[in-house]
Amino acid sequence: MDDSSTPGLVPFSIDLAREETRRRAAVLAALGPDWDPVAALRSEQAAHALLYSGLDAEQERTYAMLVAAGVLPGRDAGDAASH
Repeated sequence: MDDSSTPGLVPFSIDLAREETRRRAAVLAALGPDWDPVAALRSEQAAHALLYSGLDAEQERTYAMLVAAGVLPGRDAGDAASH
């Protein structure tokens, strides 16, 4: 590296794989031993169904347009978004 063209700069490197491993470990530690991913997914699906229930005709058309455009997942998309 030619330091003469960039005086005052200090080379910097970071091991992203190590940092990602540390981040994931911190997330799991924060979730705690009682975290149930299946229950969390079911709760998320129930919240999604409740959010889009009771729409009037215009809201249904808008919702259908957004699903067709890939902006929102369909009601029967399962646990994966359509986009």
